[in-house]
Amino acid sequence: MSIIQQIIILAPPFLFALTIHEYSHGMVAYRLGDPTARDLGRLTLNPLKHLDPLGVLAFIIMKIGWAKPVPVNPRYFKNPLKDMIWVALAGPAANIMTAIASSLLAQLLLVFAAFIPTGIIHPLFQMLGASIWINIILAVFNLLPIPPLDGSKVLMGILPPRQAALFARLEPFGFLILLALFYTGIIQKVIMPIVGLAERMITG
Repeated sequence: MSIIQQIIILAPPFLFALTIHEYSHGMVAYRLGDPTARDLGRLTLNPLKHLDPLGVLAFIIMKIGWAKPVPVNPRYFKNPLKDMIWVALAGPAANIMTAIASSLLAQLLLVFAAFIPTGIIHPLFQMLGASIWINIILAVFNLLPIPPLDGSKVLMGILPPRQAALFARLEPFGFLILLALFYTGIIQKVIMPIVGLAERMITG
């Protein structure tokens, strides 16, 4: 498969996975009283509102990318620490649900495969397979307790105040920590077994 073909297959599920992830953060925050994402036009399923130019470039070159984080203002929440946990979990949860939906659609597609032209069903099946994998990776990766990932916000919400304040000091160095963990292969060794297990559970 050529690079162009790979991008055509991977781009739609990748863009949707990023979009549903950020939209879910914004929607849960809105439900909990924070209108920031809505007021800035980010409470939408339009992927153009969530695209980060560097994230798109990284996807084209390395098949890994990211979106612009949806802005959240915890001051609107009744219980900022607890409510931020729900906001943080919303993105990964949406990705897992999307992976499950993609698996169900792939199984349904197989049922009607005999009635669909090969030129249509083959790329559709590839896209659904990519959607399962991409959404699981996004969910697992974002749950790592490393700033600015969602898992760090969950951890800060459950740590005692003193430990949470100490952990918050890592945030300016989060990106460098992630780069170091990527470069050494530690992140891959941590998340790939979990991703593989989750994929087997979802696809049966």
